[in-house]
Amino acid sequence: MRKILVVGAGQSGLQLALGLQSHGYDVTVMSNRTADEIRSGRVMSTQCMFHTALQHERDLQLNFWEARAPKIEGLGVSVAAPGSFDPGPAQRAIGWVGRLDGYAQSVDQRLKMAGWMETFAQRGGQLVIHGAAVGDLDYFSRVYDLVLVAAGKGELVSMFARDPERSPYREPQRALAAAYVHDLGPHPEHPEFDAARCNLVPGVGELIVSPSLTAHGRADMLFWEGVPGGPLDVFAGVRDPGEHLSLTLALMERYTPWEYERARKAELTDAGGVLAGRYAPTVRNPVGRLPGGGLVLGVGDVVVANDPLTGQGSNSASKCAASYLASILEHGEKEFDEVWMRRTFERYWETARYVTKWTNAMLAPPREHVLELMEAAGRFAPVARRFANGFDDPADFEGYFYEPEKTKAYLASVAGG
Repeated sequence: MRKILVVGAGQSGLQLALGLQSHGYDVTVMSNRTADEIRSGRVMSTQCMFHTALQHERDLQLNFWEARAPKIEGLGVSVAAPGSFDPGPAQRAIGWVGRLDGYAQSVDQRLKMAGWMETFAQRGGQLVIHGAAVGDLDYFSRVYDLVLVAAGKGELVSMFARDPERSPYREPQRALAAAYVHDLGPHPEHPEFDAARCNLVPGVGELIVSPSLTAHGRADMLFWEGVPGGPLDVFAGVRDPGEHLSLTLALMERYTPWEYERARKAELTDAGGVLAGRYAPTVRNPVGRLPGGGLVLGVGDVVVANDPLTGQGSNSASKCAASYLASILEHGEKEFDEVWMRRTFERYWETARYVTKWTNAMLAPPREHVLELMEAAGRFAPVARRFANGFDDPADFEGYFYEPEKTKAYLASVAGG
């Protein structure tokens, strides 16, 4: 029986570990926190998983919360009129919602990762609660047939060099601030169904509002992405959760008043329901070389860490786990050498490159033809629907999003039809 070590207990690492376990592999997972510590801790992310990623979980029978989590049936976009927010409140120039072909869902990762860790152990997997250093992996690389690093922060990431050809940014492009809340009212434009809402404030940043399931029941995530140094970049020194929420709501009142109206009575789900930080979007070399000569393979956001602006983090993690699982199963009893590791990553990159290209494009100021596309989506339901479903399959943006000529031709075909 092949022995595999997975370092890290997030979406990608645990999904891959549970998938390997279901196929009879001897799997060990290392985590620096227990399930109880994760469950009772601070939120780790925002997440909205679309159909393809959810199906990967269904395929492994890991969709434990699907019946309880809100079904997100649409994706809405609003754009503030440039300059209308100075001094504010902003005026909305564009607003629409596109229906998703398959619903999306969000489960608080504190709930999901704790549950998956316990499931892994209950199914006979070895769960080691210990932080791993490079020196530890030097030993483990001689004991295990394959070591997978799925811990996207800390010392271990330094083993994976930045890929400059695939990483256009060296600095964080957004200051991030999230709050999980109860008592958010329904959206007046679609009260009969849930939708994730993306609010663009040109030159300032973005607000993403999306429903989720937490240990405390139904919640909504209020997630600001601020241009560094701008008016939204004010959360770094905030330590009090209540102050974090008050600041979130005050910024909504000025920059997205159409969202603020339903958030007036919002309250935090719990004291750990806030998060702030920033990081530079980075694609890394997938193979880490240890001091003793052993090799490890990076997984998930260890190797591809996009800005969360487009809501792709947990989706990409799930797709990476599914791709790596297929590569490992197909490899059989052969050695997991460097050639295989690089080929395995490139197989995943065939999907991930579309996510990276789209996310990096959305981080830049919107070009004129993109704003024309956004405006047209408010008049033509097929445009809104296609854009919304691009969150599940970002490869589709190649056909009409990046080049003005393709955008013009697509909109002409829609209008003509």
